[in-house]
Amino acid sequence: METDETGRIAQARRRGRGAASNPATRFDPYLRAAEDDGWTPDDDLPPWRTEVSEERSGRAMARNTSPDIGFDRSLNPYRGCEHGCIYCFARPTHAYLNLSPGLDFETRLVARPHAPAALERELRAPSYRAAPVALGTATDPYQPIERDRRITRRLLEVLQAFRHPVTVATRGTLVERDADILGEMGQAGLARVGITITTLDPDLARRMEPRAPSPARRLRSVAALAQAGIPVRVMVAPIVPGLTDAEIESILTAARDAGAEGASWVMLRLPYEVSALFQDWLADHVPLKRDKVLARLREMHDGQLYAADWGRRMRGQGPHADLIGRRFALACARLGLTERMTPLRRDLFAPPPRPGDQLSLF
Repeated sequence: METDETGRIAQARRRGRGAASNPATRFDPYLRAAEDDGWTPDDDLPPWRTEVSEERSGRAMARNTSPDIGFDRSLNPYRGCEHGCIYCFARPTHAYLNLSPGLDFETRLVARPHAPAALERELRAPSYRAAPVALGTATDPYQPIERDRRITRRLLEVLQAFRHPVTVATRGTLVERDADILGEMGQAGLARVGITITTLDPDLARRMEPRAPSPARRLRSVAALAQAGIPVRVMVAPIVPGLTDAEIESILTAARDAGAEGASWVMLRLPYEVSALFQDWLADHVPLKRDKVLARLREMHDGQLYAADWGRRMRGQGPHADLIGRRFALACARLGLTERMTPLRRDLFAPPPRPGDQLSLF
């Protein structure tokens, strides 16, 4: 059979993937189960391969009014993410495509090749007012398919031409390829990059973030970007209480030594389908720590594994959450890392002239 009695996909078919199953979405009225018909042995079933489809984008930027997020607009060149981080809070968004937040999220990706042209149209609108746009807020803009698709780079080229401020969030080392654009913009006060490091343990990282670069390789990216004149912050995210919280100080120290200027953190979030997927992962990979991790999360969310309330969904509440926040702040102060980086400039925004446009005399 393709799955066992718990719904897990056979290990040989999902090697190198984060999720162990491919559950139905919360919007699907039907439940489907694979049954052994006796014709195809398990050993003959193919492994899960990455598939990429394309989406025509009417608009490039997404807007939000969330009071606990430091930006009001974002860009995501891809839906789904091959990095396969088991804890990714964006997994439930695949349900809007009638795809599973499990293995589908990691293997059935959607590219948005028309996003750069759509972005240019939006930036040229007479009513548009510049403010920092966050690139890569839901899925990683530098996941493996970006090497060939180059959508992220084309978005950066548009932003550079318009002198538009941008923040980049990634755990992908392909960001070094675009140091020419980000370096020029960073030195002008128009760009900064956040590199996510969840743990320094390479074995734990490989199991938790199976197709993301190793922590040591990400630290080399921090150094390379800093040397290119790009302001870099390390994002210790998510902090998994009872599993990775002991590494806060060591991660910040390694990032500072590599050249990071700032740091931020987010507590583990388990919305919708992510909760069951992460609990299965704990049972498979760190069974002796499973109960401790879940107990810590319940302490932070009034007995639940997650609360989506603004103001506490990113940090939790209670003694343990407060202790993590204080440890993080003290470590940043000791290491000279800022939790609030210099605001990016908005005053340089200027749409470039197009062929045939009337040029100004002054």
